[in-house]
Amino acid sequence: MSSDFEGYEQDFAVLTAEITSKIARVPRLPPDEKKQMVANVEKQLEEARELLEQMDLEVREIPPQSRGMYSNRMRSYKQEMGKLETDFKRSRIAYSDEVRNELLGDAGNSSENQRAHLLDNTERLERSSRRLEAGYQIAVETEQIGQEMLENLSHDREKIQRARDRLRDADANLGKSSRILTGMLRR
Repeated sequence: MSSDFEGYEQDFAVLTAEITSKIARVPRLPPDEKKQMVANVEKQLEEARELLEQMDLEVREIPPQSRGMYSNRMRSYKQEMGKLETDFKRSRIAYSDEVRNELLGDAGNSSENQRAHLLDNTERLERSSRRLEAGYQIAVETEQIGQEMLENLSHDREKIQRARDRLRDADANLGKSSRILTGMLRR
């Protein structure tokens, strides 16, 4: 099971390295090669998403006691995937800006600042969303742990009450036997 996961991890690492290098090359390529590179990167991003899905399925099949380590890895890979997609969007926007500038001339420079500002805001929103989601996950896990603790405490309370009842019964029986013995001594 974990060997499958590790195989997927290796494939994911190789694929993300290839995607990263291709994304970095997109802005410097001639227009014809850019189109091919963008299409190639889109295919590889889809493959990476599928690998993440496979890895997620593998993690779900792992026993709960050893699932935590793999879940943390998955969060990291998903964040890495999000960063790759953001970088790819930026390189595509730079590519589409170049195409537009070729068609229109340099009349579109004023919108470049707006576009960069919007991209930064979008990235901040995505980071905030990921943080909120992580916080929600922690809250759910904490709630589950609290529920388990309450159940354990309830069981412990029942045990203590049964022990207390037995002690009372034993005390009552000792009292009776003490009275009987006292009565026997008097006769």
